[in-house]
Amino acid sequence: MQIVKARYRNLTDFLNSYAGNMPHGGLFVATTAPLEPGSDVMIELACDGLPNKVLIRGTVRSWRPALPRLRIRAGAVVEFLAEDEGKRDFILKALGGTIAMPPKRRHTRMPVHLPVEYRIRDTSPVLSGVLTEISAGGALLSAEPMPPLGSELIIMLVPPGGAAAMEILGKVSYHAGASGAGLKFSFRDGGGARRLRELIRRLRQS
Repeated sequence: MQIVKARYRNLTDFLNSYAGNMPHGGLFVATTAPLEPGSDVMIELACDGLPNKVLIRGTVRSWRPALPRLRIRAGAVVEFLAEDEGKRDFILKALGGTIAMPPKRRHTRMPVHLPVEYRIRDTSPVLSGVLTEISAGGALLSAEPMPPLGSELIIMLVPPGGAAAMEILGKVSYHAGASGAGLKFSFRDGGGARRLRELIRRLRQS
């Protein structure tokens, strides 16, 4: 999936480009690279007021070339995906100052929809869930029942194009909403970290 960078100075600058008339919200992104209407992209959003860069998925609705004489910039209108409404709401609330800012992350979380199996470490029952965000440092697991705070989970997932499942060890560091568990990954060796970075690379390209 193509990544398009979007940079805004502040809330006012962001809202001037925000398309609130779309069902799930959207954004005008200045870019000179032509984007085909109907294509899926991932916006890498940076703006003063956000603790980190935010990745949010969308579909290109239109693209226009620049018109220098009229001072019109080249760019695309991208409608956010329905499954990323939570990320959209976070952006609007964070820039609007209506929620407490989470700590700055070392790695930018990428939105995904990745079915996984997991179990609490040193137990045998295997449960199902979905990773809705992932980075080299952690992930957001949607699961019911919610795994307890502080519990260590062994996440089992099959990478795109892979045949065998890989295992990742993560600790539940916070709860988000009714069914979201924030995970912080840990690795026993450097090989695990390399496999995770390769997984994220494949997810970006899929």
